[in-house]
Amino acid sequence: MIDVTIAAQPTRYTDEEHDVWKTLYARRLGELPGTASARFMAGIDAIGLGPDRVPDLADVNRRLAPLTGWRAVPVGGFLPAADFFAMLSKREFPTTVTVRAREHLEYVSAPDIFHDVFGHVPLHADPAFASYLQHFGAVAAASPSPDALQRLTRLFWFTVEFGLIREGGEVRAYGSGLISSSADARNALGPGCDRRPFALDEVMATDFEIDRLQPVLYVVDSFEQLFAEMSACLAVPAEC
Repeated sequence: MIDVTIAAQPTRYTDEEHDVWKTLYARRLGELPGTASARFMAGIDAIGLGPDRVPDLADVNRRLAPLTGWRAVPVGGFLPAADFFAMLSKREFPTTVTVRAREHLEYVSAPDIFHDVFGHVPLHADPAFASYLQHFGAVAAASPSPDALQRLTRLFWFTVEFGLIREGGEVRAYGSGLISSSADARNALGPGCDRRPFALDEVMATDFEIDRLQPVLYVVDSFEQLFAEMSACLAVPAEC
């Protein structure tokens, strides 16, 4: 495995970049209560995210690592799948440190720090989800075939990126694609989305398209359910 990380997060963001973060943070945080997982919302407080400036990953990690052993590690962009999964298996989350341009507030084709830190990292403070994500990384890193990798990619999409969870009898969003995007969140919880109970085999057999609102999503009962099913899968990776 080559070293795909970068030396450090930029020490100084521009005033414009901080203002983009502030705009995105205020917009999404105003919409998340009542639609986002309570465990995600608790994670925002746990890792100390704030509304006024792009977060310093060192500050985030000082809060996060003692909780679950996870760290946000700066990277320069998309990673090869093998490197990405290997980092997850070590409780290291590859984190893009660039800030999207203001003209692309609603959608960016590649991850940025808002998607990665605001969208993903709060759940890394949740012990059950943290364990699920590490198990996923270990299974994917040991994936023996292209078919197995495709199935695991679908699982990642329908959980980590576009997952829904039932809390207190209501369906809530936890996937980063839903957390960081108003349009995707509205679709996921609206009448145009077919929300199905989570079933591991069905999820891993369901194709998806990345550049459209999702017509089908899956609802888990708990992150403990994900961890339990992924733990069983880890024992027999060839069947995943």
